[in-house]
Amino acid sequence: MKIVSVYDPAFAPYGKVLAGYDTTCLVKAMGTIPLPENGTAYEPSIPALEATCLYGQFQNNAYGGMPVQLGMCWGRNTRLNCLEYHRDSEVNIGEGDFILLVAKEDDIVDGVLDTGKVKAFKAPGGVPVEVYATTLHYAPCQTAKDGFFRVCVVLPKGTNGPRPAIEAKNDEDKALWACNKWLLAHPDSAEAAQGAAIGLRGENIDIAADL
Repeated sequence: MKIVSVYDPAFAPYGKVLAGYDTTCLVKAMGTIPLPENGTAYEPSIPALEATCLYGQFQNNAYGGMPVQLGMCWGRNTRLNCLEYHRDSEVNIGEGDFILLVAKEDDIVDGVLDTGKVKAFKAPGGVPVEVYATTLHYAPCQTAKDGFFRVCVVLPKGTNGPRPAIEAKNDEDKALWACNKWLLAHPDSAEAAQGAAIGLRGENIDIAADL
């Protein structure tokens, strides 16, 4: 799979790099959190990250004053497995370089996305990358076969919390997996085994051979 820089014009439909932030304190704080023994971990709100000066800057500058949370996804991953989206942008900042697998929400047809639509973009460590609300994304990937990633995830407060109890009014409601989180799972994923809506058709992409 071709892996393109987030600075390439091809990334423009999916998101943009946010200039002007000194993320040194945030990157340092991320590095103090131990890696999981296997796979990936995710926490929507981590006090050590929210104690940095970046918390207020992202809340007031990047989100215009909306309450936000600074969490992290970290570990080891090279597979697609699922794609998710929110009703707002997400900002990602890596401790080191990382890769995002993304697609467009408007490529979903009857609740299903063909994984042939998925693109790969590499982001440099320490650089805030906004992922638009209309961009499908999921766990980042490492940039080396024996590597790992730590990626700070900035989202509106409450995102990825408990799923609200709703009566489904349309097909999209069936994909609501958590608060402000709509999830399309590949049939081969652990999330599908847990009951997530099957919404990905095609190869469960693995970029291990491309690293």
